[in-house]
Amino acid sequence: MKVKPEGLRGAANICSRGGRHPLTAMFGADETSFGGGYAVYCLFENKEKHDIDILKAEFDAGSALHYPALTPVLPAAAWYERELHDMFGFIPDDHPDLRPLVLHETYPEDFHPLRKCVDIDADVRGERKYEMAVSHGDGLFEVPVGPIHAGIIEPGHFRFSQAGEAILQLDAKLFFTHRGIEKAVEGKTPEEALLIVERICGACSVANTLSYCQALEKLSGQNVPRRAWLIRTIAAELERLYNHIGDTGNMCAGVGFAPVISMGSRLKEILLRCNEAIAGNRFLRGLIVPGGVKYDLTESLCTELTVALTKVENEYNDIVQIIAEQDGFLNRAKTTGIISKNVALDLALVGVGARASGVDCDCRRDLPYGLYAELPFNVITKTDGDVYARLQVRMGEVAESITLIRKALKLLQQDDSQLHCGELAYKTLTGSWGISESARGSNLHWLMLDADGCIERLFIRSASYPNWLALTIAVQGDIIPDFPLINKSFELCYACLDR
Repeated sequence: MKVKPEGLRGAANICSRGGRHPLTAMFGADETSFGGGYAVYCLFENKEKHDIDILKAEFDAGSALHYPALTPVLPAAAWYERELHDMFGFIPDDHPDLRPLVLHETYPEDFHPLRKCVDIDADVRGERKYEMAVSHGDGLFEVPVGPIHAGIIEPGHFRFSQAGEAILQLDAKLFFTHRGIEKAVEGKTPEEALLIVERICGACSVANTLSYCQALEKLSGQNVPRRAWLIRTIAAELERLYNHIGDTGNMCAGVGFAPVISMGSRLKEILLRCNEAIAGNRFLRGLIVPGGVKYDLTESLCTELTVALTKVENEYNDIVQIIAEQDGFLNRAKTTGIISKNVALDLALVGVGARASGVDCDCRRDLPYGLYAELPFNVITKTDGDVYARLQVRMGEVAESITLIRKALKLLQQDDSQLHCGELAYKTLTGSWGISESARGSNLHWLMLDADGCIERLFIRSASYPNWLALTIAVQGDIIPDFPLINKSFELCYACLDR
């Protein structure tokens, strides 16, 4: 659906159907290179149609880029609209907080890097003000944390406002290592861009590659062979599996629960070695390509993976039992870091963050791709919305992923189709999307190719993006020593956020 800028808020409100169709993504595009103007796209997940509804507001070339902000009616739009302002110069009128999001202090004012007139080598040194959002009043004080941390993690600055021990407010300032990936891939061929896409994030390499390749395959109209989809499914579930098991240990690290930290790390290592045997590297890069997969799974590899899965399953069940018997850990995890179902819906949360708060969502089922429609699985949900609920969702999903991999391995033995559909020819100047369910939730890529078949626009919405806002709400009323535990329960990624 296309609308004029002034009608965007009303149309978006209608498309959301009172929140039943969540705002999956919102992004801008500079379409002046092929005779258009600027555009704002809003994508809404339509579970009834198992599809995504696309709303587009078109701005005439040279016109003011004002439009009525969506945030007052759709809170999930808050960060998207701040990013639109940074990257393109769109001005969402009545937005409650239009501080810079991606481009803070060291960028010049009125610099909008995703406009086509801005060269990728442009000098971006500048200075602008950035005010942290804090609470004010007698007896209140601020606690700054980061952006440099004691652990080997990426930078993020967290400003806590406190009254006594209780956290009243948290403001998160991220995007310190902005890499400009969406700008860097402009003008590259789909094959050249693939090498960058699969390196957006180590922990979500398969998910990013799978979303990107699906978008390309839609532009080609080609069907990926069944055997290739089976291998893709195995890779995607292996990525979910090693992330969830590693995150189980990471959550216990938040309270110093050493035995489970070590056990989780050891099981994760077993899975990463399986990845290396399959793809030649521990993050499964180079396996998934547009049109199929690059490597087959031999009978010996399938046997090796089957043996590893049994070992991982048995020992992870031991971890689940150990955690269930540790009252000290349970006391820290239960009723801590709560996100209500209403908040999860308002912010259009995805993945574990949504499902632990009672939101029954999973794009493998709701927007089925590949072979998931014929590989039944349970969508694990909990209703408490706390740290322990998020851990329980992961525990349930570990069992589901192991079952899915076993089913796919069995079907693989019965399939003799090709690994690739052959050379792809793509439609140009037409937008397309791909989506996949990463360990953190749905991961969406929007892609358009120019007249020469090179990247005109690539927009990347990782699962971490909508869930970062929830972290700032989850900590309210808790204490700072619980922040590491709450943070790890979401296990959000800086890298695929700061693309």
